[in-house]
This record gives sequence, C-alpha cells and structure tokens, in this order.
Amino acid sequence: MADIKSAVDAAALGSALAPAGKRRAGTDGGGPDAKLVTFVELLFFAYRDFTREADAVLAEYGLGRAHHRVLHFVNRSPGLKVAELLDILKITKQSLARVLKELVDQGWIVQHEGVNDRRQRLLHTTEAGKALAHRLDRLQAARVEAALKASGTPNSDAVASFLLAMTSQEEREKIWALLPALPAGLGPVSAAPAAKD
Repeated sequence: MADIKSAVDAAALGSALAPAGKRRAGTDGGGPDAKLVTFVELLFFAYRDFTREADAVLAEYGLGRAHHRVLHFVNRSPGLKVAELLDILKITKQSLARVLKELVDQGWIVQHEGVNDRRQRLLHTTEAGKALAHRLDRLQAARVEAALKASGTPNSDAVASFLLAMTSQEEREKIWALLPALPAGLGPVSAAPAAKD
C-alpha cells in the first residue's frame, strides 16, 4: 500500500498525484479551487482502491457492487423491508428486483412475509450470506484502519464528520440511524451542510 501520509504532506496535492511530466498547474481560471478538485480526484482514487479487493471476492461468485450493497445492508439490518432498502440505496424497484433475485436464487439472501402485512417482504442473509458479508467487511475495514494509521489521523471522529457532511443534508438523519457504532456527539446536527446536490 502506498504511503498515504507522504502524499497528504506533499506541498501540492495535485503535484503528488500527477505523473512526472504531466503535472497540472491548476484550473483553467474558471473552475473551482485546484486543491478542492484534487480532493475530488483523491475521492475517486480512494473509492477505486477501497472497492478493488471486495470486487475480486465478489467476482469469484459472479457478483458485483450492486450485489455487495444489497448484501451489506441486509446483513446489517436483519428483517429489512424491500421498501427500506430502496430508500437506502436510491435505486429503482426494477434494478433492485434483478439484483435481489440473483442473491436469493444463489442462496445469499432469503425473503419472508411480514407478520402483520403479508405484502411486506422482509430480507435476511443466510449463513452463507452472512459469511460473505463479513468477509467483505473485514477487507474494507482493514483498508480503512490502515489508511487512518498511515495518514496520522488519530481522531476517526473527524473523518466520520467529514464523510457525513459529504452526504445530502436531507438524508443525514436516515443515514445516521443506520450507523450505530459512532458516538452520539457526531450526529447530523453537528455536521456542516453539504453542497447542494
């Protein structure tokens, strides 16, 4: 893994990212601050590498990132309703139906009727689904832990606040409700407003 701290400590983040001979001086004068654009690029690269190892595991089973997202949230919230999952993922019913069918057909997830409303479909991971979800969680949690250590960020609360502030302001309460492991003081009220979507 690359030394994150040296890249972050570089005098110019843009220079640290661009290959030799292809350094970019900044924006064209009409764009946003070059440092902010560099942060955008860092987010692209971070997401690329954050998903890489999980993608390789998913590929072993013929699954992709859409399957991973569904599996993750169903495993974290046993008995999750399909309507709730649609709201979390912000995808169409048709997109979810295809992915969910594949996960059910392959034995990763099971659906049960609601107790009070038989039209409801409550989702649970199977034992195999739990094992796969935990395997993927361990890979990605290890990368996050290594990045926190390498960047010299002892206060992971600051990272959580930043990431929460990157989400749409109107969604923060819902997102926060899904994150029981974080301290109460970091709730959506303390997060700065995100840029308008």
